[in-house]
Amino acid sequence: MHTEYVYILLVIIILGYSCHHSAEEVVVYVTVDQAYAEPVLRDFEKRTGIKVKAVFDTEETKSTGILNRLIAEKNNPKCDVFWSGDPMRTEVLRSRNILSVYHPQNASDIPETFKDKDGYWVGFSVRSRVLIYNTELMTSTTAPQSIFDLTRPEYKGKVAMANPLFGTTTFHIAALFELIGEERAAAFLDSLKNNGLVLLSSNGDVKKKVSQGIVACGLTDTDDVFAAVREGNPVDMIFLDQQGIGSLIIPNTVSLIAGSPHPENGKKLIEYLLEKDTESKLAYSCAQIPLRSGVDVPVHVPRIEDIRAMQINYHAAAQKLEAIQPFLKQWIENW
Repeated sequence: MHTEYVYILLVIIILGYSCHHSAEEVVVYVTVDQAYAEPVLRDFEKRTGIKVKAVFDTEETKSTGILNRLIAEKNNPKCDVFWSGDPMRTEVLRSRNILSVYHPQNASDIPETFKDKDGYWVGFSVRSRVLIYNTELMTSTTAPQSIFDLTRPEYKGKVAMANPLFGTTTFHIAALFELIGEERAAAFLDSLKNNGLVLLSSNGDVKKKVSQGIVACGLTDTDDVFAAVREGNPVDMIFLDQQGIGSLIIPNTVSLIAGSPHPENGKKLIEYLLEKDTESKLAYSCAQIPLRSGVDVPVHVPRIEDIRAMQINYHAAAQKLEAIQPFLKQWIENW
């Protein structure tokens, strides 16, 4: 009898330890490049002792792998936190009731434009859509200053853009449709095509072709330009429409998953990601631009307050992105 009692007690202790041990972990799905996100997550582990189990998108599944996994796991969530490199996928998850409401304390000084008003996501460190140009073929004054300049005769055949069905290019086009209206945006795309637009497979390809001087300039993201400069290529960038509609700003977003297995640890990770120190780390590792002032950044990283940002509603732009897919597919098919 005494032996049985001791056995039961041991089982209870082991189960109790297992439950406690399981609670000291957090699962995060990440679409940001692993090379930049992993050091940030490891620092969280060191500070808190909470084990981080991270799942990253691969190059092959980028933009879809993590998203589809979260959708498939909706009724049996295995993830606590979703860290996205843009608001598009986050909005898709919100529309499918996969996200939970959480209002982080560390989001109090983040501008309202970059937070979901209902508390489903918060933005931090951003990229911007910019014009990359080859400095051996153009100067800062001869390069286009507005996205609408790209249709002018002097830039015929000199402008590249990634396929608008994918990546941040599709979000850029959706934002234009939302901001200036469908008729004007569609006419702009047709004018680009008629002006000899060089259509490429990705932003990385735009960076490569402009760096090589095969194309004089193109639309891409700030982190691509910083990478090209680090590689020693003769390129520079222009924030377009600084006297007009502004440049599209693309924030990282972080969200809590509904019904997640470790919600309290998930909230701790979210608070950590929204610290100024995290924005500083991402500024130094991949030149992302902090959303708040007073953050330590390298000299080559601009301040958000010095950029005229496109004034859009990210929720509305994400909805527009889905709505214009038939038009974009037809636009590509009729190339």
